[in-house]
Formats: sequence, C-alpha cells, structure tokens
Amino acid sequence: MERINSQVNIQSMLQTIRAYQSNASKGMDEIAPRLDGQVQGANSFTDAIKSSLNNVNGLQTKADETVDAYERGEGVPLTDVVLNMQKSSIAFEATLQVRNKVLKAYEDILNMPV
Repeated sequence: MERINSQVNIQSMLQTIRAYQSNASKGMDEIAPRLDGQVQGANSFTDAIKSSLNNVNGLQTKADETVDAYERGEGVPLTDVVLNMQKSSIAFEATLQVRNKVLKAYEDILNMPV
C-alpha cells in the first residue's frame, strides 16, 4: 500500500514539474533566439530531476522487496529492513522538500515585477 502511495506521489510530482516546465517553455519561445545554446540547460535539469526520482523510486522498491523477503522468512536481518525503509523515507522526504523549494522559487520569479 505504501508503495502505491509513493508511486502516486512521485507521479504527482512529475506532473507538477511537467506543468511548470510547459508554462516556462511557453515563455522561453519568446526569448530563445537571444539565448542561443543556453536553452539546452532546461533539458539537463529535466534529466537530473528524472534521474533523482528514479533513484528514489529504486530505493522505495528495494525497501519494499526487503520487507517482503523478511515477511516470507528468507533470512533477511531486521536491521537491513529498517535501514532500507529509512533510506527510502529520507530520500522521499528530501525530494519532496526540493520540489517545494523549486515550486516556491518559480512562484517568486513569476511574481517579480518586470
């Protein structure tokens, strides 16, 4: 159940980032000719976000697999289960905080007087 909720949260984050990216790219069309090669940085940022989210998802999947193996009695130490669960929890919380900071920064930029 936690895995489904975390996947839904990750999907929600991705949709929010895509929406902001879409809005930002609309504004970039007007200034893109003046930026020349600098527009390429947006793609590397998107790739970095995707990579981070995939890493968090991998940690959550590993934690779920460890819990399942422990519950089946496969000889997985309880310390490994707890450690993997804490790693995935901390990674998700950090990702959530980064998302919140990025959205706040974007909103601040939008509200700047021109």
